[in-house]
Amino acid sequence: MGTPGFAVPCLSLLHASNIEVVSVITAPDKPSGRGRKLQSSAIKEFAEENDIPVLQPTNLKDSVFLKELEGLKADLFVVVAFRMLPTLVWKMPPKGTINLHASLLPNYRGAAPINWALINGETKTGLTTFFINEDIDTGSIIDQKEISIVPEDDLGSLHDKMSSLGAQLLLKTVENLFEGNIQGKEQVKQESHKEAPKLNSENTKIDFFQDSEKVHNLIKGLSPYPGAYTFLKKEDDLLKVKIFKSSFSKEIISKKVGVSINNGKDELLISCGQGHLKVLELQIQGKKRMKIKDLLNGFRINNEAEFG
Repeated sequence: MGTPGFAVPCLSLLHASNIEVVSVITAPDKPSGRGRKLQSSAIKEFAEENDIPVLQPTNLKDSVFLKELEGLKADLFVVVAFRMLPTLVWKMPPKGTINLHASLLPNYRGAAPINWALINGETKTGLTTFFINEDIDTGSIIDQKEISIVPEDDLGSLHDKMSSLGAQLLLKTVENLFEGNIQGKEQVKQESHKEAPKLNSENTKIDFFQDSEKVHNLIKGLSPYPGAYTFLKKEDDLLKVKIFKSSFSKEIISKKVGVSINNGKDELLISCGQGHLKVLELQIQGKKRMKIKDLLNGFRINNEAEFG
């Protein structure tokens, strides 16, 4: 059970192993793009290419779907980046239902664990396989794999590394389950553990009153998608700006927060609460994503232009 690209290496590795994947359950096709053509999930595309039957329920409690699910006679359900399952679904298979989560649980429970590990400036994170129960990301832990976060990582690079390592961890877990070598370990959550809530328009907006390193980490945690955003006041217009790549300095260049300072032909610096941000790649409303040098060749941003 899965939907996005993150889950594809998991399905691919299971399919290539001695484990029989009897079916894939994924989200219904959704309209996408200007023509609003129906777009299949990444998981569905892989399944169809490899002749794996696909179910796409809109309602996981629907009686027709539940009969189809029961008819599969699956020993185990495997969940990677799907949605919350009703109790009658996750309790169905004799060996239970397991999930792969992109954090070292109980740290970073929630919808966006990779994003928040980067946003919070972590130097390590990891992956966890666990048994699903009534509450989100709280079931007994089966296995974990730690991974280092390097300074160059953004969401894109960390996502790809974790997707590949997660597939290996998941296959190991499934094989051990079928061999009977599994004992789940209860999660013990502490106050120091952080959450990974869903991303929204509030927590993806840049606050330049923060320390420049925090702003830089927010940008890394949201690049390439959905993108940390701010607004640029340009004459009478207020343009939405997404910043995808940056560096930061602790040097204070202005007491006025959120203004561009000393920006030459190919440089854009923005003053922060502490230090400043150097913008390397961005997207101005109505334009494509560009390196700052290319943008400034044809788009003027005045000294002391206001961002925020």
